[in-house]
Amino acid sequence: MKAALRIFGKFLAGTASVFGVWWLLVVLLQPPAYMLPGPVEVLRGFPDNAAFLLHHAGITAYETVLGFALGVSCGALLAISVWLFPLAGRVVMPAILVSQALPVFAIAPVLVLWLGFGISSKIVMAVLVIFFTVTSTVYDGLRRTDEGLIDLARLYEVPRHRELWLFRLPAALPALASGLRVAAVFAPIGAVVGEWAGAKGGLAFIMLQANARGNADLLFAAVILLALMVLAMRYAVEYLTRLLVPWQAET
Repeated sequence: MKAALRIFGKFLAGTASVFGVWWLLVVLLQPPAYMLPGPVEVLRGFPDNAAFLLHHAGITAYETVLGFALGVSCGALLAISVWLFPLAGRVVMPAILVSQALPVFAIAPVLVLWLGFGISSKIVMAVLVIFFTVTSTVYDGLRRTDEGLIDLARLYEVPRHRELWLFRLPAALPALASGLRVAAVFAPIGAVVGEWAGAKGGLAFIMLQANARGNADLLFAAVILLALMVLAMRYAVEYLTRLLVPWQAET
């Protein structure tokens, strides 16, 4: 309970800091309202568009959570497979590295062309954005298992799959937790990039429509919801990883 309250406090502090910096920029720079409206003005107009904004925020949240779950699952399974079958890993890992070298804004239109304007292309985009992070962190965690444990496994001639289950996977949990925290931040961004290339709904859909109409208040309201989604995702995953790896020290 104390951990949950502490993380919720971090969420509130992060939200307050975002609004504070935004308000300070408006006060110091005094830009035109159509370029950077103040947070008070945006929040004042939020109730008029609340149903519309929350509907499209729900679409982005659904894409984000689904993409996060699939990306984490696929990344962890690939890392385990690469460790179990090193020869196959030498073929697969270069292909993964090449996929990460391609800019996401170049991949997103192709996914829309292949999968259409529905949520499928956005989920795949979120998976691609976080996939490599999870794969690399879990694979590093599997390889960096304590040498004493590995010597013990060798001494008792433990089969490779049991060595994975008994020694390497528990040792890799802190690395997985770190990968999850990073992935939680990038998953919403991946979903929004996919929406930006073409979508029937979502926060990026609102941003594009508001920008075309010069409606800065609606545009920044969508940006606020996206920022809150990123913060909520990050701290929710932090709480879950503390349950997953309670022995990982925080410094």
